Amino acid sequence: MWSNIEVRGHQCEVFEPVTANADGPVIIYLHGVHLGRLQDKPVFTEQFEKHGLRVIGPRTQRSWWTDVICEEFDPEISAEQYLLEHILPFIEQRWGHNGRETALMGTSMGGQGALRFAYKYPNKFPIVAAISPAIDYHLRMKRGEDETLPGMYDDPEAARQDTALLHIHPLNWPRHQFLCCDPTDRDWFAGVDRMQMKLYSLGVPHEHDFDTVAGGHGGNYYDIQAAKVVEFIVQRLEQERQRSV
Repeated sequence: MWSNIEVRGHQCEVFEPVTANADGPVIIYLHGVHLGRLQDKPVFTEQFEKHGLRVIGPRTQRSWWTDVICEEFDPEISAEQYLLEHILPFIEQRWGHNGRETALMGTSMGGQGALRFAYKYPNKFPIVAAISPAIDYHLRMKRGEDETLPGMYDDPEAARQDTALLHIHPLNWPRHQFLCCDPTDRDWFAGVDRMQMKLYSLGVPHEHDFDTVAGGHGGNYYDIQAAKVVEFIVQRLEQERQRSV
């Protein structure tokens, strides 16, 4: 059910359910900074199979899913360009999609990446689910904890200006958003909470779970949220399908 393929010279993990949903929905999964593979998370595989979802997980190293060149990933194309120019056409060619049957899901680094894509391109990505999104990633650069960010941005302030929080448009946003973060997540909860407050103040519809506690940041929390996140995506994919009928 899981396979590893190459798209423009870069690895992607792909899930094909035994019985695919007749409407053909696809989830694009954006991985975290520790490069964990979704195929190693049985609880997510179970949910994908249950709902007949196809999944593709591009591998972009520690690029932070930005539109800035990250040498560790590719010296010629950014992670954002790669997804827009190569992954979306691959989905269309392989599964015959026009974009309306596609949702974004990400964890940690990938969670903020999913939000960034959805805020920059809400018409392409109307559905987004972010698990423990590392929104304030500029703090890693400030603390000297990240090896790739110094090669991507001149300073932490330049990185902060490129965070998902500053890409929200008050009049043009993804129709379906779900944010979740363990309130005991010491590194990332403050940023997600600030994001939620900004969405609320702008009147942007969204759902969030800041109550579930499952060990802070990491795989255990992701597993606990798997069913809730996938159910959200499935429901919203159906709503988008109804809009196009």
